[in-house]
Amino acid sequence: MNKKKRFGDRKDATLIRDLDSMHFIMPLIYPNRCDNEAFISERIDLTNLNAYLEKKNAENPEYKYNLFQSIVTAVLKTITLRPKMNRFIANKNLYQRDEITAAFVVKRIFSDNGEEALAVIHSKDSDNIESVHNEIYRQVSYVRKDGNKDSSTQSMDFFNHLPRFISKAIIGLVCILDRHGWVPSSFIETDPYYTSVVLSNLGSIKLHSGYHHLTNWGTTSVFVTIGEKKPRPFYDEQGNITMKDSIDLGITVDERIADGYYYSKTVKLIKKLLENPELLEKPFNEEVDY
Repeated sequence: MNKKKRFGDRKDATLIRDLDSMHFIMPLIYPNRCDNEAFISERIDLTNLNAYLEKKNAENPEYKYNLFQSIVTAVLKTITLRPKMNRFIANKNLYQRDEITAAFVVKRIFSDNGEEALAVIHSKDSDNIESVHNEIYRQVSYVRKDGNKDSSTQSMDFFNHLPRFISKAIIGLVCILDRHGWVPSSFIETDPYYTSVVLSNLGSIKLHSGYHHLTNWGTTSVFVTIGEKKPRPFYDEQGNITMKDSIDLGITVDERIADGYYYSKTVKLIKKLLENPELLEKPFNEEVDY
């Protein structure tokens, strides 16, 4: 049941009123999200996940289970269990988002001139890898069929066809509305920078993971890049080397929404979920020992 909104709340989030002094002051003296980025890199051993996906796909589903779906599931479950990761700062205030969402870009055709579309997953506490897999399939199928476009792309197309001075004036006004949370929902319903987390699968185009900036536009406080899957050396306690399939994750966060210890445990949970993929079958709100 949704909480009743109070003065100071936004339509998409609740104002956090019981702040400690540091988290009250930080947005006042560091108001821009792009000035408060912290970058974290983590390597994931894919041994167990590879076996898990092979087993799932042995059942011959119409749409194969893959690495990207697993990472989306792990990140959404992590944010569900680590609610401070679903906070954002806007207009120098700290808010708790009402919903947990993840966004990513869908490439219609893998070519230099191939168009891109935006997909957004709206998660529920009862979700797991099955429901995320099905929803990604639904959205990818939609945007790749007959040139269908998401609402945010349609909005950008509209402004792109106006005289430039008019577009600049309107976008300037929209940026003011953005700061206060007053942008019309129809304009931003598939805008990735109004979600809990944006994911970019750089491995699908044979790139390494790495730092990706946040934006002052919108409300997103977390960006995850996924690098190329490849064998890499892992060392045991005796210094012996074993080559294992792995990926690197690059995670950029707004450092104002939590503290380093909270981020450390958050990354530890993502790693736990991906290296023990059976946990992805559990509902998002089911606790994990890590």
